[in-house]
Amino acid sequence: MPLGLLGNKIGMTQIVDERGNMVPVTILRAGPCIVTQIKTVEVDGYEAVQVGYNQVSSKFLTKPQIGHLEKVGVPLLRYLHEYRIDSTEQVTLGQTISVDMFKSGDLVDITGKTIGKGFAGLQKRHNFGRGPMTHGSKNHRAPGSIGAGTTPGRVYPGKKMAGHLGAKKVTIKKLKILFVDAENNLIVVLGSVPGKSGNLISLQPYKY
Repeated sequence: MPLGLLGNKIGMTQIVDERGNMVPVTILRAGPCIVTQIKTVEVDGYEAVQVGYNQVSSKFLTKPQIGHLEKVGVPLLRYLHEYRIDSTEQVTLGQTISVDMFKSGDLVDITGKTIGKGFAGLQKRHNFGRGPMTHGSKNHRAPGSIGAGTTPGRVYPGKKMAGHLGAKKVTIKKLKILFVDAENNLIVVLGSVPGKSGNLISLQPYKY
């Protein structure tokens, strides 16, 4: 079977577990996904399955994307993602994959795009300390010196400075599935998941 599902983050809440502890959980809507391409060692050099998610109209897709999906004979799907697998023998084009591939207690890796926080300063972006706030100091949150003058006469690459924070692809590993609702395509996992509510996420079984 394919090793993953695409879905959306619905949001976070909290529940009481069997020990009576209040624990944070994230609710996800995953699938159903459709197999749109099967890659083999003979043709592509590796084994993989491409799945599609979220049926849309043609105005959301480019002509190459529409042609690719129509060739397979599947509905127009907005998101496509590829998962590496060990064998493609049990997978067929057009096959539907849903949350019933997971069960309560499974461990998963979830990938998503973190919340974008715009242009951030050194304190927020890199946890720098600030300057004194009193006695006439004019260096509160300023970066200060970023290097010597004559030697080396330049700033080394990778210097921690202010800049774009967030909006990066991040994977949270080994999240535990607490509940699977196959009828409504819902999965409840323990802990937090990257991104804000509504973000596209990818679920894969945790690889030991």
